[in-house]
Amino acid sequence: MNVLVIGSGGREHAICLKLKESNNLKSLYTVPKNSVFERFSKNIDLSPDDFEGIKDLCIAEKIDLVVVGPEDPLSAGISDYLISKGINVFGPCLKGAVLESSKQLAKEFMDRNYIPTAKFKVFYDFRCAKKYIAELQKFPVVIKADGLCAGKGVRICNNIDEANTAIEDFMEKRIFKGSGMKVIVEECLKGKECSVLALVDGKRYLLLPVARDHKRLNDGNTGPNTGGMGAVCPVDLSTNDIKKIEEEIITNFMNGIRKERIDYRGVIYFGIMMTEDGPKLLEFNVRFGDPETQAILPLVEDDLLDIFYKVASGKLDREKINLKNKYSVCVVLSAKGYPQNPLKGDEISGLDSIDKDITIFYSGIRIENGRYFTSGGRVLSLVGLGDSVDEARRKVYNNIKKIKFEGMHFRTDIGL
Repeated sequence: MNVLVIGSGGREHAICLKLKESNNLKSLYTVPKNSVFERFSKNIDLSPDDFEGIKDLCIAEKIDLVVVGPEDPLSAGISDYLISKGINVFGPCLKGAVLESSKQLAKEFMDRNYIPTAKFKVFYDFRCAKKYIAELQKFPVVIKADGLCAGKGVRICNNIDEANTAIEDFMEKRIFKGSGMKVIVEECLKGKECSVLALVDGKRYLLLPVARDHKRLNDGNTGPNTGGMGAVCPVDLSTNDIKKIEEEIITNFMNGIRKERIDYRGVIYFGIMMTEDGPKLLEFNVRFGDPETQAILPLVEDDLLDIFYKVASGKLDREKINLKNKYSVCVVLSAKGYPQNPLKGDEISGLDSIDKDITIFYSGIRIENGRYFTSGGRVLSLVGLGDSVDEARRKVYNNIKKIKFEGMHFRTDIGL
């Protein structure tokens, strides 16, 4: 098969490396232009929002499957467009993608379909939002920008001043432009978070191993929210917990998309809080998480290309995915100033000395004349496997010591 992967981050790097293991893969194409992706794929200089250009590429190169990595092209309707041209796509349609691109619509979908979630209110005017906060008796409270914010549009506010600052940033200063025109104020749930991903072919689903990501920038879950600073997989949830997640969240999601005629074909990410009252859904993502993907996919033993193709074709024919009997730990290295204003252009050293049993996934990196430079906030992630979480994390952190670039930042508590 000829496959096109859209996206150029660590998530897409992980997807590409796993697809390349398949005996069914003939040629792998990637967009957009990226000096790292040139090394393992036919890398094409096209923008992910150039739908017509991507369609022309698919026709010219006889692409059998398009795998869409990031949320932006999904929320712009790329799957609908390519499918209308007769091209197979792994990635949900626009009606499905809205579950991530609008937190309001996602919460309303949860309510309609009896999916347990935090209590919430939606505000269209910053004055009304501030008035509600002033009357609120209970903190902390969670404030979310409605639209896509690259994982940075959620604030946990411990007092009225922090809440007002979040509202001002989102609604008045428009730091996320139109994504903050509406805000959702919701109760702050207590418990342990986990990331549950399922592959959905429109009618059936296939669970991937449960992961846990670490969204805060600094150790001890402090600092601002980020796209993710590390992940561990699998998370040791009890059989009863998994059963509750399937019965109360996933089954209701599947019933919801069927009832609302959403032909969802791709991956769905359930961000879940395990509370004293059972699992509650925090958010949907309509694509693979980053860095969860880097932690999950190295554990998969099956032919991922075969599974993706069957998902896109609506012909998923299995109930279980085969996994290595290992644990995976992923740690992200970020640039100074991330997530607000990351520095770029610093040279990276030490990558050639990394142990062979460690996998490096590149995110914000460019290569010039064989030298590596930072080009984004999250620069790269290191993944190690082990018979225990402790063994996997020890491998990763021993190798992080070998890497250096100006202002390099990482959490030291991933997997603890």
